Amino acid sequence: MLQLAHAVSAPVDATSAAAVYRSLNEGPPDAGALANARVFLVQRLQAARQLHHDLPVDPEQLAPWVASRAFTVGMEYQAYLQARRDGAPRRYFSNQAHALYFLKHAAPTKLVDGAWLYGMLARWDDPDFRPLIQTYLEELGDGVPEKNHVLLYKKLLAAHDCDDWQQLPDTYFEQGAIQLALAYDAERFLPEIIGYNLGYEQLPLHLLITAYELNELGIDPYYFTLHITVDNGSTGHAHKAVQALMQLMHRFGDSASVWQRVQDGYRLNDLGACTTSIIDGFDLHAELVDIMADKSHAGCNMHSNYCRLAGRSINEWLSDPQQIPQMLAELETAGWIQRGQPPENSRFWRLIQSERAEMFGVFSAYEQQVLSDWIVTPPRVASFRARQRSLDTLGMHHTPRRGPPRGIVRHHSDDNNDGPMRQLEEKIATLGSKQAAMQLLQGLMTPDQHHRPLGLMATRMYRQLID
Repeated sequence: MLQLAHAVSAPVDATSAAAVYRSLNEGPPDAGALANARVFLVQRLQAARQLHHDLPVDPEQLAPWVASRAFTVGMEYQAYLQARRDGAPRRYFSNQAHALYFLKHAAPTKLVDGAWLYGMLARWDDPDFRPLIQTYLEELGDGVPEKNHVLLYKKLLAAHDCDDWQQLPDTYFEQGAIQLALAYDAERFLPEIIGYNLGYEQLPLHLLITAYELNELGIDPYYFTLHITVDNGSTGHAHKAVQALMQLMHRFGDSASVWQRVQDGYRLNDLGACTTSIIDGFDLHAELVDIMADKSHAGCNMHSNYCRLAGRSINEWLSDPQQIPQMLAELETAGWIQRGQPPENSRFWRLIQSERAEMFGVFSAYEQQVLSDWIVTPPRVASFRARQRSLDTLGMHHTPRRGPPRGIVRHHSDDNNDGPMRQLEEKIATLGSKQAAMQLLQGLMTPDQHHRPLGLMATRMYRQLID
């Protein structure tokens, strides 16, 4: 029988999600960081308990519940597609800047994808935990870089210059902090992890719509389409979530209280910023004002007094971020910005993007997209998949490496004998037990390490040893 520690204590003071996130995303926490994360998680569980949930009363009804949800989502998605065919606009993203805003603000969650299951790796020799371990390994892409979810999202952010997310408000770190807190306290919060996993791995309508509209806007949707397939209720993560719960429930002593804790974990999914709240929170003008206000701190003393706007120098305008909305209005009045026309018709835009742009490099690609979309909604762009088909035709599309899986210990040329990967292989080969090998590999598969070269290799080795 599984022995459970008490997960919930008396009310505690709220703890910053961003602080917890940063402390846990630097590797296994020390005692102080773990205690702080536990306080945070208890506080979030107390908040989650006040929320409604749609789980069935009886866990035995979970399989038909999953099937019913999937059917409903499928029907709603087909209705969405029909509406689009009938001329309805995009439901989520008004323009490309809106989509990139979403990618950036979802980053703290997406960059720890799967973290809540990290603690399951220690149960590698227990068959009842196998569905949860398999789910974690698949989140890690089984050690294949092209399938590792965190690497895919990092690549997506970098492609659009959206990787400046570290100073976002606290609400955007809440889901990531919850996942990391669960990752490093699995013995205490096992029922909550099972419940959280059950909720997170259900296929939502917003995932389907997000992937569809990102592709329309020329943004690679693969990170999202991958989740559509791996989370399916037939053989995917949604199915494994129910399978694991049913296999483990009978091993708990008090099934009623454990089911309550599973429900609490399930409701954790509804805390903090989510896909739809991030999308709904976008305001194009406000985002541009924020960008310009941030630039004002660095640029307020960097301009000569030659150029004046409404009788004031640019330095004077930038000296107070509160003046940015008025400054933008004056740029329009003076004709520096031509709203409703192509961006290149605006003199201000040509300072940023032209052959001899005086402000080249001042605005990131994401910031330029916000400014461009604010000046004028861009014309229809070729979808990401359409562009990829064109690259395929030209023979320019990269094809991932194919071939049989690598062995646990590989043969190396003589000039690569002292690299960290070779050292890991040699260490694994000399360990006296499988238990010791799995423990060593687990330490390299933490949420902050698994997407790095050594972590990817450790994941491949763990996968081969567990099978």
